[in-house]
Amino acid sequence: MKRVFIDREKNFYKANLHTHSTGSDGKLSPEQLKEEYKKRGYSVLAITDHEHLLDNSYLNDEDFITITSCEIAIKEFADQSTLKNFGMRVAHLNFYALDPHNTATPCYNSVYDHFINNGIKDKINFTEEYERHYCPDGINDIISIARNNGFLVSYNHPTWSLENACDYLNYDGLFAVEIYNHSVFHDIGFDDERVLDDFWRAGKPILCICADDAHKVIDDEREDAFGGWVQISAPRLTYKDIMHSLAVGDFYASTGPEIKSLIAEDDIVKIQFSNCVSVNMITQGRRAVSLHAKKGETLNYAEFKLCESDTYFRITVTDAEGKKAYTQ
Repeated sequence: MKRVFIDREKNFYKANLHTHSTGSDGKLSPEQLKEEYKKRGYSVLAITDHEHLLDNSYLNDEDFITITSCEIAIKEFADQSTLKNFGMRVAHLNFYALDPHNTATPCYNSVYDHFINNGIKDKINFTEEYERHYCPDGINDIISIARNNGFLVSYNHPTWSLENACDYLNYDGLFAVEIYNHSVFHDIGFDDERVLDDFWRAGKPILCICADDAHKVIDDEREDAFGGWVQISAPRLTYKDIMHSLAVGDFYASTGPEIKSLIAEDDIVKIQFSNCVSVNMITQGRRAVSLHAKKGETLNYAEFKLCESDTYFRITVTDAEGKKAYTQ
């Protein structure tokens, strides 16, 4: 049996799924964000401003679309700031609307709206006050409400949030986890790839995302943009097609390399990618396979043999600069 997971003949659209504008604590307006991302080859942008949704489809054109989205927080101590209490645990979730005009933010809580720009509050569709509880049941209720109201829900930067498997493995209904956050990576120097396997090995299949979490975008001291993205495979650049591809996992995540094709035929996995120095296949169990280029050379193709006990496989490729791309 042959399964094509990544088809090089299909259209791919570069997307950043985590960005902040002047609508909350970002430095650039939505219009400026579009300009900066579009000129760097992005076709899709989720402006995930804190605690509110706005329809930014006025920015859309034939080569660029925005996803109606936001980021919400559930804090261990709701009245304290994570910028002051550095030991407080928090869960951050991104909501991505399946309908671009769905701007009613699920589970709104006014305690958290201090990040919202006062100048846009009259444009926001505030829903009924909801009391958020930092505990598995409380977070699962929020995820469930968001899903039932037409949103995909992703789980953001687990390490920055000070959460570990004892916390996040209790969460249900997530569509994806942010395994690379470009802004956080500058602070802590490593990614959250291990979290992906925590979910899968616990019997909770989940997709992986690389994203920016950009606030400044362009800054001489600390550029927090254009470092993590997803490549979405979709027949057309339409909101419906992009959101469907996200929902079913027709995308891969990257901080640099390109994955050109991924095919499983019987028990052989074949992957083609841009020039890299190593390629790793990770499975459910202890078995893993790594291939490394000879010094001064690169790899752009690999084959792996699957075993019956693998349960799942995923592949990571790494280039000479240490940048990675991740299959689902």
